[in-house]
Amino acid sequence: MFDVDRYLARIGCAGETGVDIATLRKLHRDHLMAIPYNGATQDFADGVRLVDLDEDATFETCVIQGRGGTCFQLNRLFSRLLTELGYDVTLLAASTAEGREASGLDVEHMFHRVALDGADWLVDVGYPGPSYVEPLLVTDAVQSQYGCQYRLVDRGSRTALQRRGRITRWSVVYTFTPEARQWSDWKEMEEFLVREIAADTGPRDGRNILCGRTLDNGQAVLKGRRYLTVRDGREETRTITDDDEHQRLVSLLLSDAFG
Repeated sequence: MFDVDRYLARIGCAGETGVDIATLRKLHRDHLMAIPYNGATQDFADGVRLVDLDEDATFETCVIQGRGGTCFQLNRLFSRLLTELGYDVTLLAASTAEGREASGLDVEHMFHRVALDGADWLVDVGYPGPSYVEPLLVTDAVQSQYGCQYRLVDRGSRTALQRRGRITRWSVVYTFTPEARQWSDWKEMEEFLVREIAADTGPRDGRNILCGRTLDNGQAVLKGRRYLTVRDGREETRTITDDDEHQRLVSLLLSDAFG
């Protein structure tokens, strides 16, 4: 069953029950370091369930067992944790360029906004990366974290979250609107995934792998065979061609020994 104390202990934040930005930063960063993004935990073998999610079972699998999860699992659990601690949390929807092109939907990704002491903060512990490690203030100013910079750019009806490393150009992480959402808004995404799964007859050769982990100075992301690390804002990308190395890397990213 969902348990706040067990949750806090699992992410290395036992006793951190304050409702303030210092605590929120620690909860966010330590959650990302302790619990990986793991696309494999979203098992659709028995049907696609993004809306009617069993939070207790998800808590056991993703948090207590440490297997990680996707945005639909991790951000939903983190929202419940923050709400039970007393934070003012609003559900938001976002989309990446790749995801919106594939689905045509604005509800590809779920994350949250937290209202705290007269300011709004973006919180997201369910994105594979690279992205922000600590909450982002909703402001026009450029913000820096661990060697990377972030900014929110007005694009008319949507806002683009952009990121750049030390020597890379600005790129879009995802776009979103400030509209408050409900879990039921992801019913369209459920229907899209049902169609995608039914049409998928491609080979299972590692191309569908998506996992990510946060480090003390950056992040590591494996998408298919492409492995990206960001350390102090310096990025390195390589393609993993050896099957054994690929499997070892997946196992390492999803283990507590990664770092």
